[in-house]
Amino acid sequence: MDITKFSKVKLLALKEDLEKQYADFQAQNLKLDMSRGKPAGTQLDLTNGILFTLTKYITEDGVDARNYGGLDGIPEAKKLFSGLLDIPTEKIIIGGNSSLNLMYDTMVRFMLFGTGGNTPWSKLDKVKFLCPSPGYDRHFGICEDLGIEMITIPMTEHGPDMDLVEKLAAEDPAIKGIWCVPLYSNPQGIIYSDETVDRLGSMKTAAPDFRIMWDNAYGVHHIYTENKVKDIFTVCEQAGNPNRVFYFFSTSKITFPGAGVALLAASPENIVEIKKHMGMQTIGHDKLNQLRTVTYLKNPEGVRDHMEKLAAELRPKFDVVLETLDRELAGTGLAKWTKPQGGYFVAIDTLPGCAKATVALAKAAGVTMTGAGATFPYKKDPNDTNIRIAPTYPTYDELKIAIALFCVCVKLAGVNKLLETAE
Repeated sequence: MDITKFSKVKLLALKEDLEKQYADFQAQNLKLDMSRGKPAGTQLDLTNGILFTLTKYITEDGVDARNYGGLDGIPEAKKLFSGLLDIPTEKIIIGGNSSLNLMYDTMVRFMLFGTGGNTPWSKLDKVKFLCPSPGYDRHFGICEDLGIEMITIPMTEHGPDMDLVEKLAAEDPAIKGIWCVPLYSNPQGIIYSDETVDRLGSMKTAAPDFRIMWDNAYGVHHIYTENKVKDIFTVCEQAGNPNRVFYFFSTSKITFPGAGVALLAASPENIVEIKKHMGMQTIGHDKLNQLRTVTYLKNPEGVRDHMEKLAAELRPKFDVVLETLDRELAGTGLAKWTKPQGGYFVAIDTLPGCAKATVALAKAAGVTMTGAGATFPYKKDPNDTNIRIAPTYPTYDELKIAIALFCVCVKLAGVNKLLETAE
């Protein structure tokens, strides 16, 4: 039933019915949160055993984890993530609990000191960054905080629009890099194709210090099927650009977001450069937490086993979101959405000009969503269409109510928009 083809009379009748449904939800005095990709308490409970695993404090290289030292992380942690992500240990630095922290620090180092012997970015007249969108709002926040101009790059089903990426990067030396979430992208759940990875690693860039910020946040977060992305390090090395990629990962949504372990991986030359400045910043991150994490997860297979438990927890939530969207919105012409195989989000596009109205309706009825526009640089969605749904935090029963209300809001906002031009 394509609602976009309804007459004005039918739209008005549907609006009346939707307003009654909406009023029923308002009467429930809901207070539900689908605003960010936070794990629910039941998901965190699956990891509680990590709190009781630490029985020794001496690392395999003889360092007392309770003391100073270990600038780039304990060897056990490097080995665990090396095996899990197929990255040599000499390319890995283990940080604290936040990969976002490592990303911010990396960008600040570029600004203050430059990279690869090139001019520090802060001394240039202008610095620009390519931002595939819809994308991760915190990436964009880093650029905005540092005064870096953001250029919106449309996303395709295979990753960023590479024709545009290649064109812009090749002609403008002020363009210094690109943000990438290569597997189950935030928020659409897109998987970068092999061709996309090849083109990113080998493309010509006007800036010799062009850098790829490779945020593999959901690299092991498979929900329905397991997928992999081509190795960006190998691609860059084979293309003669070994220093192009800076790779980030963390256990924030594997164990505890507030007490995870993050890593930064880069070429050996980049690692030397990072450690030079990092050594002035810190004596080392929390080695006890690194040791606790390794003791609990044990090895790559242990991580995969743990992720299967988390997937079993998350799958019913993604099921109810996708099934409700299909039941309530499929064929209406009012929205389209992604069906991710993993990650943490479902992205939906409303009719143009309806995303803000939809989110506002949901909030007024007691359901908090991520702000419309948040998935674009400067929070400016040019068509006001994209909304990020985060199914993980509410309970299953709460989510069932929240997504049902959300669908009513999508319809009501869409009908109101259609009525503006209906005859």
